[in-house]
Amino acid sequence: MFVAAVLCLVAAVVTAALGAWSLTRPPSMDYVREVWRGVAPTQLAAAVMLAAGGVVALSAQPQVATVVLVVCIAGALGTVATGCWQSAKAVARSQQRPQEEPAGCGGACASCTLSCS
Repeated sequence: MFVAAVLCLVAAVVTAALGAWSLTRPPSMDYVREVWRGVAPTQLAAAVMLAAGGVVALSAQPQVATVVLVVCIAGALGTVATGCWQSAKAVARSQQRPQEEPAGCGGACASCTLSCS
């Protein structure tokens, strides 16, 4: 149980580091980076779940620790998987929206006096 607890704590640290790194990157037009940036909050939540499972595995009785560890790992994996799916769906939806034209042009670029950049 000690090895599983240590591995869970290491996974929590790695997951939290990846989530924090994704949040500190500037916004990008790259789809993959947008998805990773959207998944960062769920990665941080998963890191908290993994850390809690690791701490309980170190301190509780073996039967209780096993159940809590399995539940925390399953919850963390489910949280990240759902976050990936939701983030990818949101990025795909935002990419499918037509680009809005500036107000007042009416689609006639030849007669428009607004500067579009």
